[in-house]
Amino acid sequence: MNFLPFFRRKTFARGIHPAGNKSTAGMPIRRMPFAPRMILPLAQHIGKPAVPIVRPGEEVVRGQPIARADGLMSLPLHAPADGVIEAIELKPSARGPWVNAIVLRVYEASTQEVRWATPPDVDALTPQEIVAAIQAAGIAGMGGAAFPAHVKLTPPKGTVIDTLIINGAECEPFLTCDHRVMLEYPQDVIRGIQLAMRACGAPRAIIGIEDNKLDAVEMLNRHAPADGRIRAEAVATKYPQGAAETLIYALTGREVPIGARSSAVGVLMNNVMTMAYIGRLIPAGEGVIERVVTVAGPSVVRPGNYLVSLGTPMRSLIEYAGAQGNEKQIILGGPMMGEAVASLDVPIVKGASGVLVMPEREIARRVYPCIKCGECVSVCPKGLNPSMLGMLAARREYDVMAEQFFIGECFECGSCSYVCPSHIPLVQQFRVAKGILKERAAA
Repeated sequence: MNFLPFFRRKTFARGIHPAGNKSTAGMPIRRMPFAPRMILPLAQHIGKPAVPIVRPGEEVVRGQPIARADGLMSLPLHAPADGVIEAIELKPSARGPWVNAIVLRVYEASTQEVRWATPPDVDALTPQEIVAAIQAAGIAGMGGAAFPAHVKLTPPKGTVIDTLIINGAECEPFLTCDHRVMLEYPQDVIRGIQLAMRACGAPRAIIGIEDNKLDAVEMLNRHAPADGRIRAEAVATKYPQGAAETLIYALTGREVPIGARSSAVGVLMNNVMTMAYIGRLIPAGEGVIERVVTVAGPSVVRPGNYLVSLGTPMRSLIEYAGAQGNEKQIILGGPMMGEAVASLDVPIVKGASGVLVMPEREIARRVYPCIKCGECVSVCPKGLNPSMLGMLAARREYDVMAEQFFIGECFECGSCSYVCPSHIPLVQQFRVAKGILKERAAA
């Protein structure tokens, strides 16, 4: 057995230590068979939805573009399997509202071979061509936010980026898909980082990985170039270690100013699975058609990490993994920042890192009044006052929340809700408040 040298526990102030529940970390990635029908929302990313370039009744092959990007803040879609376009219609989404989606009826015995690709000469690509190739591949941030990767790798004019931070922390309980990708596809991760460094001009990259995954630290350092420009470093296992501001501070000591982006301190940050897909798809000239998803939770019979085609209905994935018990709740993402799903017809999309099947009794809790204990204040990684923000939200004093208590700085990590002895749904209150403030600003 190889042992790594002792790492200084790099971390950030405050935060929490929830139970990891990462029993799937030792399970290799398994491919899931195609579902009979795929539902492909046109908006699987932050920004404008894609525009369909196919019509009902049209046959498509696996990997073929089926929707084009609509401007800079948009991404195309690619067919995840051979089949025929059945419809373009409204379908349910994880957030509740129905959205436009392409419905693909998959041919029986459809091949897993990608049948549509245009490999480029990767070594000859300019930074601008790398960015364009990433957009053409339809790559969104695969850690959950689904921000278009090509936009994230294009720093504002006049900004010098000296460090590319890669988030391999995977601090949410239950989720292990990033861990498995780092262990099973290290060459893709390193190749993707090298392309990203060329795109944004960063001379160095640091991969931040929690110290409960030292095998991943060792694996990536073993495959990194000998020049030392790319290195993996261990950070303390603590939630939310993987948030942008917290990981940047842990690895570089730099603090992102209030209201600013990380580029203001010379840093860009991306998720490690995003890098793996850049490293795999750009040289192959292919688009995103599948992703690794952790399926876990007390009610799952066969938990693990599955390679799932985009558009696979959650019903098909849960049936394949197996679920026991009648009273259960489905969460898309992790237990801290994920969202409960109201319909099993909701599909797997680019930002879906996990599907958790939880007993209803572990979710439903009675809410009590705030007792002013201050626990939420002591754990907030941004140093906010969640108790006061919650009381202001209850009184609908949204402007005060924004102007005096900086609700815009909250990234909804859920630490405050986790420690609240009164079980107040603080994060949900903050999401509503920020949504209303956004609507007011737009008006």
